[in-house]
Amino acid sequence: MKKCRRGFLWLLTALMVIGAVPGAAFAQYDLSKNTYIDVKKTPSGKTGENVTINMVFTNNGSYDLNNVAVRFDRDLAEQEYRATEDADEETKYSGAVFPFEVTSSTFDNKKLGTIKSGSSKTISLTARVRRDIAEGYYLVPLEVVTDALKKDDGAHASYEKVNIWITKSSSTTESGKDEGTIQFELGENQNTPSGIYPQTMNFNMNVRNSSNLTAFDVDVRMALSQDSTKFPFDINDGNYTRHYDRIGGGETVEVPYSMNIRKDVYSGYYPITFTIEYRDSTDGDVQKAEETFYVKIQNKDKEEETGDFNANDRTKARIIVDGFQTIPETVYAGEEFEMILHMKNASENVAASNILFNLESEKVTDSAVFTMDSGSSSIVVNSLAAGQTADIKVKLRAGAWVDQRTYAITVNEKYDSPEFKNAEEKVTVNIPVKQVSRLNTGTIEVMPDTISVGSETNVMFPINNTGKVLLYNVMVAFVGDSIQQTNAYVGNIKPGESGNVDAMITGTAPTMDEGKVKVMITYEDENGVVSDPVEKEITLMVTEQMDQDPGMDGSEDFPAVTDPEGSSKYGKFIIPAVIAVLVIGTVGTVFVLKRRKRKKEALELEEEKDNEI
Repeated sequence: MKKCRRGFLWLLTALMVIGAVPGAAFAQYDLSKNTYIDVKKTPSGKTGENVTINMVFTNNGSYDLNNVAVRFDRDLAEQEYRATEDADEETKYSGAVFPFEVTSSTFDNKKLGTIKSGSSKTISLTARVRRDIAEGYYLVPLEVVTDALKKDDGAHASYEKVNIWITKSSSTTESGKDEGTIQFELGENQNTPSGIYPQTMNFNMNVRNSSNLTAFDVDVRMALSQDSTKFPFDINDGNYTRHYDRIGGGETVEVPYSMNIRKDVYSGYYPITFTIEYRDSTDGDVQKAEETFYVKIQNKDKEEETGDFNANDRTKARIIVDGFQTIPETVYAGEEFEMILHMKNASENVAASNILFNLESEKVTDSAVFTMDSGSSSIVVNSLAAGQTADIKVKLRAGAWVDQRTYAITVNEKYDSPEFKNAEEKVTVNIPVKQVSRLNTGTIEVMPDTISVGSETNVMFPINNTGKVLLYNVMVAFVGDSIQQTNAYVGNIKPGESGNVDAMITGTAPTMDEGKVKVMITYEDENGVVSDPVEKEITLMVTEQMDQDPGMDGSEDFPAVTDPEGSSKYGKFIIPAVIAVLVIGTVGTVFVLKRRKRKKEALELEEEKDNEI
């Protein structure tokens, strides 16, 4: 079989040589005839320059393939050389069989490792286009081998072909396109990332600097699109650029992405275009390279989407959210805000009329996050010409009970186009909702509440997080004229929990006022922004420092006893006099009581005698 194949190619080559066939002699090859390799976008290159062929290798067989490798077909290149060598000296071969320059590494294996049944991997091969070939389409011969352990071994599995478009290079490049010697390859040695709606798709993309030079100040930019047929992910972040200070020659970096799959995309492979900007030296000019990376999406088949629609579906207008803003810019839970949506007809030549926009809020536990205090959630716009933009304004209120995060508002669209009536679409905007940080303090204990200069007192109290957001790096400062300023670190306080303050305050000067000391409580939000201080007050009196009693340290004798002064001088006379007065008063009282008792008894005796008579 191999001999027949070679004979056919010999004959084909001879015919091309004799007829001086131009470089584009081959017709385009039907890639569906390949067993393993598919190319979603025909590669293009220029004579004398490197070209990279991005491919998807899929194992459609029922068993795993071990140590798979793909390489340029050496046999066809060798046959081309022999045909040229045997031809007349004046005849020149056009390069239609193998359009690349041959070096010592041209036919090395590009290893893919083990590929399980039903799985896919992305692969790319790079080569320099011959300078002497004509402009046109060429077939690139490939060979798939298994059990490849070295750079040039392996068991033959399949011959494959891909198409490539070659143009003549000019002495100057197009404006804005700076061709450099540094080349990048995407997705080497990794499976094609795949995701299933509605799961979030987390994946890394391998980016290799395939040159021997170091690339500096590298920006990997993902090309975005509102068209779900071209870009299968929701655009949630404002920036999908990944920056690297340097990527060395031959070095591979993993570029991480986390993407939400669109609800309306179809199952299949999607080519994602990446623009890589870099410098070939630290102070060199910015250069650009454009590469393609494939992802696999599993959602719904096209037959499910097109049940009741016809060809007119292709001519309906496409209305998108060109941007939006909120007034105020920061939306807080429980507060009203105004949302302004910039709705644009992104169609190039299809107008839309009788447009109805209906706003639908995301729900949490069956309750809408955003509500309207008054008015309607539906807005009507009479018409939007192709490329025209209209602003719609609504006043909303975010629920006071929601957690601090981003919530979605879905804009349901219903409109007419000249060839499509009652078209329905949905677009979504995401609005971050903030929660107001709240805290209070428990009873503040100051023990003792009076100290002298140089002494300390202990201040203790709890700080309660009564809000719904975490308070970061809580700090407490004690400020007053009569104390040394003191700071106490409390740390992070979760919602519904408390942090305890236990601080020692030192008196530095006697209190000259009411003894008020300020307690300043601050914290940080999730972005590290420090809050305005929450002020509390405590009362602390600071007195003059007490002098030490002489002789307490044994260094001096006790002071001599001196004569008392003032009232203390007559103390020895006053105390006995007071005792005498108390004794006389007591005796007098007893005498009077006894006399009254005897008089009462005499009266009672006389009354008894009278009664007897």
